Amino acid sequence: MASSMASVSRVLNHDCRVHVGNGFYRKGYCSFASRLQMRTDGRRMSLGCGMAMAFGEGFQGIGIASQAVTSIASVVKSRRFLCKAEANLSGDVPSHETGGVSQNEKIIELLTTLFPLWVILGTIIGIYKPTAVTWLETDLFTVGLGFLMLSMGLTLTFEDFRRCLRNPWTVGVGFLAQYLIKPFLGFFIAMTLKLSAPLATGLILVSCCPGGQASNVATYISKGNVALSVLMTTCSTIGAIVMTPLLTKLLAGQLVPVDAAGLAISTFQVVLVPTVVGVLSHEYFPKFTEQIITVTPLIGVILTTLLCASPIGQVSEVLKSQGPRLIVPVALLHVAAFALGYWLSRLSSFGESTSRTISIECGMQSSALGFLLAQKHFTNPLVAVPSAVSVVCMALGGSALAVFWRNKPIPANDKDDFKE
Repeated sequence: MASSMASVSRVLNHDCRVHVGNGFYRKGYCSFASRLQMRTDGRRMSLGCGMAMAFGEGFQGIGIASQAVTSIASVVKSRRFLCKAEANLSGDVPSHETGGVSQNEKIIELLTTLFPLWVILGTIIGIYKPTAVTWLETDLFTVGLGFLMLSMGLTLTFEDFRRCLRNPWTVGVGFLAQYLIKPFLGFFIAMTLKLSAPLATGLILVSCCPGGQASNVATYISKGNVALSVLMTTCSTIGAIVMTPLLTKLLAGQLVPVDAAGLAISTFQVVLVPTVVGVLSHEYFPKFTEQIITVTPLIGVILTTLLCASPIGQVSEVLKSQGPRLIVPVALLHVAAFALGYWLSRLSSFGESTSRTISIECGMQSSALGFLLAQKHFTNPLVAVPSAVSVVCMALGGSALAVFWRNKPIPANDKDDFKE
């Protein structure tokens, strides 16, 4: 009996290595879970997370009255939350088991969940004290985006990306939502609300932009699939070389040139390289990564707030006069994009984690790129205003949705869209 149980334990512990694509709870609580030692009947027992799940589900239907089995079942019941953390099912941690969370981690968690508040403060500073944020010029802006993606890469492994590539249709749905649904949504809102020509052009332009790096941070906070979010951001950014000028020409009647080589190089420098560096650090320096991974959400929040406040500060005077009339159309664009991205994913039979990721990716586009294109290719300064307002609505809506989902557990039976 003991030998057969030991064999089952070895098999289940081997299969326990689940990679779900979101590194937030995996390294935070499951490394603690994997080290947790239990003592039963004077013997030291190491229970792997896979073994706990198997015995927790299996022994309920087997009428074994052995005292040893009863002890294991009671241990399993109290540790089932650890398995959920490793499989990234809900991320809930019971209050009576939080002894392993330090005071610093609690503070970081609190500051991270105040993401929407930091965005609001950044917006107010950008409008009324622009010199405090306009120092973040083009070169520093690029560096900031790079560090943002590095902080995301530290939470990922190459296995996370391999899993996502098992179902490329998830990336395809996000791409279609980004370049089919959202541009026509922007056009419909501009025409329905009868915006002036420059403001309508600016709204259509920003609706044709690719996914932004801030979406990766929001996905990370919302317990979505960060690897999928990074893949979608990369694909939509590369696709912007063709899709953004084409759709702007089709819907706004004006061709907005996009520097294909420059955009490709920027994608490589800002998205791919920092992410790969972060993943390599996670793979080859796991102990160091585990020590700093708890602070990466807060780093992402701070960088996102600064990167949103800077464009606002640059057009603060125009925003004061033209911003209020654009709040409704721009807010409608983002709210509708979040909702359509989510429900399109659900209709495609994707799980909750994947649906959250696609929703955030669809609703949070690169408003900074739209702002840059508007300033560079349009003489009327009003064309850039929708992109500046979009920075606020995108960041505020995305951060609020991310914090809401962060406090809403993913169902334990959530569909795995990337299983072999």
